[in-house]
Amino acid sequence: MTARRRRLWPVLLPLVAFGALVAVLAVGLNRDPREVPSPLIGKPAPPLLLPRLDDPAARVSGEALKGKVWMLNVWASWCGACREEHPMFVAFAKRQAVPIYGLDYKDTRYAGQDWLRRLGNPYVASAFDEDGRAGLDWGVYGVPETFIIDARGVVRHKHIGPVTPEVLKDSIEPLLAQLQAEAAGGTP
Repeated sequence: MTARRRRLWPVLLPLVAFGALVAVLAVGLNRDPREVPSPLIGKPAPPLLLPRLDDPAARVSGEALKGKVWMLNVWASWCGACREEHPMFVAFAKRQAVPIYGLDYKDTRYAGQDWLRRLGNPYVASAFDEDGRAGLDWGVYGVPETFIIDARGVVRHKHIGPVTPEVLKDSIEPLLAQLQAEAAGGTP
């Protein structure tokens, strides 16, 4: 290496590193945070065996749900965005299109029960995840998050943030129809 190149290298290295950092940040800032890919998609759903929110002696079991297409909505009474999506889930549950299970995440039992009593309960059952360990298994890093699980017990979709009527209509309902057709042996 010539003397001239050796003198240029200490100047160029920080410029190249800075340029790479700017490029990485630019890509990251242009991404929708709700579109974070989940490593669970296409894989078996993590084990779910937790006490029910309404009855600590009873359990919610993901294994018992195999053979059904179902939805898991991760929520908490302290979550403002959960309050935003909740009326939509209450209305959707009345249609009985698919069983919706809840996962009350890092909450208190009393607060979760009171929240459902006041705002309506769209869930077949809500699992109680007081310490957040089950949420970690599911890759939850904030609430609300919603998962769609197929009849084989495979996670097929994860939505981060509140489910809006548009997301339900344009994204979730078509997937549910496809998965239910597959489970019934029909074509999607």
